[in-house]
Order: sequence, then structure tokens, then C-alpha cells
Amino acid sequence: MDYPVWQLAATGGGFWIALIATVHVFVAHFAVGGGLFLVLTEARGHRENSPAILDYVKSHTKFFLLVTMVFGGLSGVGIWFTIAVLSPGGTLTLVNAFVWGWATEWTFFLGEIAALLVYHYSFGKMAAKDHMRVGWLYFVFAWLSLFTINGIIGVMLTPGAWAATNDFWDGMFNPSFWPSLVFRSFLAFMLAGLFGFVTAVRVRDAAARERVVRSCVRWAVLSLPCLALSGWWYLSVLPESTLAFILRGSAEITPYLAALPVIAVLVGVFALLMAVRLPLAVRTPVAALLLVLGFGVVGAFEYIREAGRRPFIISERMWSTGIMPAQAEPLSDPFLPRARWAKNKEITEKNRLDAGRELYAFQCLPCHSVGGPMKDIRKYTGMIGNEGVAAYITGQGRIFKQMPPFVGSPAERDALAAHITANINARPLDKPVVADIKPLPDAIPAYDPDTATHVLLSWCPLGLKCITDADGFFSFLPPGSAVGAVLIRRDVVPEVVTDGVEITYAAPEGFKHPSKHVEFWKYAPSLIGKQPKPDQSAAGKGPDGTLAYNEKSKTFEAAGIPVVPFSDDGSINPYPLFTVTAKDTATGAVLAETRTVMPVSTEMSCFRCHGGAFRKGGVMGISDVTAEGILAVHDKRSGTDLAARAAAGQPVSCQSCHPDALFDATANPKLLNLSAAMHGFHVNYLTGKGDEACAMCHPDSPTGATRCQRDNHAQKGIGCARCHGYLEDHAISVLLSEKAEGKERADILMKHIAPRSVAKASEITPRRAWIQEPDCLTCHTDFQTPDLATARAFNTWVKDRSGLYRSRKEDTGNVPCLACHGAPHATYAAKNPYGENRDNIQPMQYMGSAGPIGSGTRCDVCHTVEMEGGEVHHPNMVKE
Repeated sequence: MDYPVWQLAATGGGFWIALIATVHVFVAHFAVGGGLFLVLTEARGHRENSPAILDYVKSHTKFFLLVTMVFGGLSGVGIWFTIAVLSPGGTLTLVNAFVWGWATEWTFFLGEIAALLVYHYSFGKMAAKDHMRVGWLYFVFAWLSLFTINGIIGVMLTPGAWAATNDFWDGMFNPSFWPSLVFRSFLAFMLAGLFGFVTAVRVRDAAARERVVRSCVRWAVLSLPCLALSGWWYLSVLPESTLAFILRGSAEITPYLAALPVIAVLVGVFALLMAVRLPLAVRTPVAALLLVLGFGVVGAFEYIREAGRRPFIISERMWSTGIMPAQAEPLSDPFLPRARWAKNKEITEKNRLDAGRELYAFQCLPCHSVGGPMKDIRKYTGMIGNEGVAAYITGQGRIFKQMPPFVGSPAERDALAAHITANINARPLDKPVVADIKPLPDAIPAYDPDTATHVLLSWCPLGLKCITDADGFFSFLPPGSAVGAVLIRRDVVPEVVTDGVEITYAAPEGFKHPSKHVEFWKYAPSLIGKQPKPDQSAAGKGPDGTLAYNEKSKTFEAAGIPVVPFSDDGSINPYPLFTVTAKDTATGAVLAETRTVMPVSTEMSCFRCHGGAFRKGGVMGISDVTAEGILAVHDKRSGTDLAARAAAGQPVSCQSCHPDALFDATANPKLLNLSAAMHGFHVNYLTGKGDEACAMCHPDSPTGATRCQRDNHAQKGIGCARCHGYLEDHAISVLLSEKAEGKERADILMKHIAPRSVAKASEITPRRAWIQEPDCLTCHTDFQTPDLATARAFNTWVKDRSGLYRSRKEDTGNVPCLACHGAPHATYAAKNPYGENRDNIQPMQYMGSAGPIGSGTRCDVCHTVEMEGGEVHHPNMVKE
């Protein structure tokens, strides 16, 4: 942040560092190994009294001088210039910390230059022993240069004690110093043999040529097993986290890691081939190929080593952006005011995109290109809008460590996301999805209190059923809603009817063929292991059916009803009204009839981060593009093959691996349950938000096509966080429960999450997803209306399923709470966007007004005489 940025957007700075550094390292290692090759080959020439071999050494020396001193010197200057302008902070840190090391290395390098010049120009003009001494002197200087540089380079990957002590010797002799020195020495010897082939094939004397070629074969081939052993040693001293990242954590490293041994084997194979008496027309291109393969070995090793440092340029000391971790806290203090060369010091609506451009230069350009060969930013962000880019920026450096965290304020993060979206990817900035909702008739059934003998109360216990309509790719919420009902015989003392009646449900017209709108039935054998009939759920229920009496809950129930939000006429309706009818089984007479909403939605905005768009009408559904993006990320991060299985027509249910109490799916008990995995992972990308974080995934956007928050709480401005906590709190609560079961992944996901509603995570009470939810009586103490300013139900959970709102009953009877108060997230008086009283059908039917059944002293709904005594069922029930 203290230096101007050399903006190489087309390629990214990393490309030039990688290219020039790899070329220089390739030549520099040849300069070391080639020195030993020269002096030993000369010694052989003298020993065998072979003028042809000595002529070869003299010729090779000129080639060696031109490649190592001239080209190598230029590439050395080039790499210093490149790192100085592209990574000035890192360069300055290494120069300051190891100034005497650099001075020593430059002294050795000066000795190399002098010795090589003398060696070359004195060939045949100096006594053989003296000439050999000069050659040995060159090799010693070259190897000592490697010795010194190896320590300084090694500390960047394995700082060891140096990270804390800053001691010169701790840095030089860091944990990887010796294995790296041995590895690089044998790498240098291998390259000496490969470069030797280039000039050996030009030796005119056939016998001498064969001796030199075979000598080069030994240099190349015998170095390979030593390379392999020292490479294993090198890996063994790496920190566990670094080793895990190199071996398993980075999809970008994997090809290079796989290629390295293959290229090394090819070096051995083609080097051995050179030992065969082949025509020069064949040997010459093979020699060139071996040089290319040698460059491949160097390039693959250097890429793995460099990439293994991520997100640091100097491990534990400086991120690849040139920012030191000690300088800033991610996503807190503004960055631009502290950036000396920044033009924009604060974010305004007017300068937002330009400020984003500057932030991109400071924190993205060091690694990313724009349309270039390395880490093209468009590849990673081109399929998503600025909200998704902002989420990625928020989460970078948390769960996955290959990128440093973004340093700056949320406003700066959003400016950077806007720049990437609008300026780099040429996409329009995200706008809220605004659904054009046309209210539908509420169709309130007739009811005459003077003649009615029964009252039928019905509800959907799920409040709103979401389904993942990406069945050809995956599913974790298949079609399958539920309905419950109680039938009350009206009398002086009303009675809940449990036998002698049949209660049925019927979908409205247009919703009787859900299989026309989603592909669940096509892929059901793969998703759930069986093939239900079209328009029937896995439980055997259809759009029309019968409720069964449940002795335990004392209610009539039907679960697994296949409902989708798409009508046969092409319209979208998340709130179809089902007709519920009670008949006398003996006579067939209709005792009572009502209607209830069966809420269902596919409005999950996965596309914001995973690409694509809504599948249906631009307002709902998971598109194929989005689903493919989700599977690609899952496969990349978890090592699965879900995309391949989906492409083969074998998609899977998420609950086949992840336990899920919603479906009583035990699956793999070692994995996080589905709720903990989903919330725990995504919270790392959506921190710092309010209720809008929930709307990124759940269908509760106030402008969306569902708007599922429609109860009396929502009308009073009570959002998700009041009951469930902010997303951070919600995630921690379920992760703590998983941590208590010994699941290490829970700790990884929680590491960078700070709670919002309490001071520290230990103050959050662990809970089991779907089983322990907020307790209504936390706020509604003694059933009274709470103080809206202070009421908060978060962190007080019911003990088990029996305490859930959808399962609770009044203390003295068998009527569940939701029979009188309405479904979850639609408690009376509710306001439905598809009809003001669509969720208030039964209060309007039986009382003529919206509100809990029996409220406002309307005991006559069930009682046939005027009641005295007021609050019989629970306190506050007759409140006006």
C-alpha cells in the first residue's frame, strides 16, 4: 500500500514474475551444475589424453558462458527489475532482512564471473592443473551462490522461527534449507547433463561424441532418483497446512504436481534413448526436447513452490498483495485513506467505480489478469453480478487460504465488486428482483354459525415448503408438503372429533399435475431410490388425498403432498389454496369444509454467486446453469464427482451424504448435517448483513415472487434476526452442536465468524437444526404481548420437537396452537401478497375478521352459548 502499482491488467504481474523467474532459475541451476560438468569433463579429457573431449569442453565453455553469464545475467537483472516494480513491498522486506546475505551472494557471483572469464579465455593458454583450479573455483563460487540464495528463497515458504525472531540465521537456515539445497543441487546436475547434449551432438569425432553423450546420460539419469528422494524430504519438512494445500487443497497446483513426476520420467526415458547410437538427425531434436523437458521440471517445481505460499508472498509476513497482516483487519477499517498513492480516499456514489478500479489495482492485480494467461479475473467472476462478487471478496482467505483476505471497509468491498462487474465484465449492476404480483381471489368458504354443527381448522405445518427444482443435478428439498386438521363439534362444551369422520384434501385446478413442471419424477430413482407414480410423492401421496388420524398428535395429518408453485396455465403461484373437507363416514354428509394455503416456493437466489438466473419467469427456480455451477464448486472443494454423475443421469440427494433431521436422514454421521454445512459455509461469504442475508437464499425478499414473511410479526417489522439471530449467530448455534459431536469441520467453518447478538460464541447455546427452534414464550411471557423494542427470542431454544410451535398445544386440550394462530411465518393476522386474506381464510370464514380463532371474545366459533370467564384456554386469548 506504500507504493504505486504497475498496472499490467492484460497479463497480471504474476505472469511476468513467473515467466522471467522460471527462465532465470533454469539458467541459474545450469550455471551451478554446468560448472561441475565442465571441470569433471575436462579432467576426463586430460586423464584420457583426448584432444576431442578437451575441444568439446572448450566449445561447451563458450556456450556455457553465453547462456549463463550473458543471458543469465540479463535474466537476473530482469527478475530484480520485475519483482521490484511488481512486488516492491516483498522485495524491500527481503533486502532489509537479508542485506548481508545478498551482499555475500553478490560477492560469490562476482567470483563466478571472474573465474568463468579466466577459465574461458585461458583455455589452452594455462597449465592444465592451474586451469582446473580455476574451474573448481568457479564451481565453488556458483554452488555457494546457490547455498546463499537457497536460504533467502526458502524462508519465503518456510519461515520457521524467523517469523517470530526475525533473526538472520533463523531465516537463512529455515526448515526447508537443507532438503531444498540438496534438491536444487541434483536439479543443477541433471540440467548440466541436458545442456551437455546440446553441444555433444555437434562433436565431429564419432568416438568422442559417444563418450560425451553417454557421460551426459549418466549426469541426467543418475540425478533423477536423487531428485525424487530429496523432493520427498523437501515435502516432509513443510508445515502441515502448506503440505495439505499443495497435495489436496489447490486445483491449480494439482496439474503441476501430477505433471512433475511424469516429466521427470520422460527426461530419464529420452536421456537413455540418447545412449543409443541414433542418427544425428534424430539425436538433435531429442536433445532439444530434453532441454524443454528440463525446463518443464524446473517450471513445475517452481510453480508448486510459489503457489504453496499462498496467500503469502512471504509466509506469515506479507500477503501476495504486498500488505502485511499486522497492518489491517480484514473488512473493517477503510483501506484507501492509508494507501499513499490512491487518488480516492473515500467512497462516494460519484467515485464508486473509480475507487473500485484503484482497489483492484492494489489488491487484485498482483495475481489476476484481465483476459490474460494467468488467473483471468473474468474466468472467476464473469458469470455473476456484483452481489456475488462481493460475497466472494468477503469470504476470500477464510475457509480457503489461497487468496489473502480483502483489506478495507464494506463500502470499499462493494466498490471493488461494482468495478469488476461493470468495468471488467461489462455486466449491469445487480438490481433487486421485483416480481409483478397480481392478487388472486381469496375464495373464503361460506359459513353460517346458526346452522353449522362443526368447525374445521386446517393448516400447513411447514409455514412454507421450499423445493430445489434442479432435480437433474441435485436435490435436498424434493416436492412434499403437509397439511393438518382438527374437526371440532360445536356445542356448549365443544368436542374434538377423532373418529367416524373422513377428512380429505384437494388441490385447486392447475396444481394437480406437478410432474409437468419439475423433473423430480424423471430422476427419482437416482435421488430417492425408487420410482413413484407421476404426480405422487415418495410417501405415495398425490395432489388429492385423505388425512390420517395421528393418535400421538391428536390431529389428522397428511405428509408428502406434491405441490409446486407453477400452475398448468403457466402462471406462478406460491400459495395455492387447497380445499379440506370433513365427511361423516357413515352417511357421507359433509360436516365442514374450509380452505388452507399450501405455501411452496423455488425462489432460492443461488444464481447470485453461482451464475445463471432464475429458471422460471425471471423470479423463481434454479436454472441448469446455476445447478452446474453449484456442482462444479462442490466437486472442486470437496473432491466429489457430482457433476459427472449428474451428466450421466445419476443426480444425488444431498441427504445421501449429509445427515438431515428434516427427513430423519442419518447418511454419513461423520459429515456435518446439511443445515450446519450450508449455513456454516455460506456465512463466511455473507457476514455483516442483516435480514437481507437470509433473503439471499430463502424466499423472503420483500420484492420477490414469494415474500414468505407475511405474518403479524412481519407487519410489526420483526425480521429473521429477532428469532433466529443474525446469520452468524444462526450458523454458530448449529455448528456448536456439531462440534460437540466431534466434527472438526465445524471448527474450520466457525474460525472466522464472530457472533452479532452476543459478545462471544461461547455465549450461544448449541442447537440441533430443525429440532430446536426459538421458543415463542421467550417473548410472549405468559402469552402477553412483548415490548417490541426489546423482544428477542434468539438463543432460547425448545428442548425437542414437542416444543416446536407447529407441535405445541394448549395445556388443557388437544387443539394445536397453529389451528387457532395460523401456520409458521403466517400467523394471524397475516398479509399475503397474492391476496390480503389468503392466509386468513379460516378467521375470515368463522369470525369475519383476521386474527387468532376465538380472539376478540369470539368464543362462539366453537361454543354454542355465550361463555363467561374470559381467558379459559390461555391468558390474553380474548384480547380485542
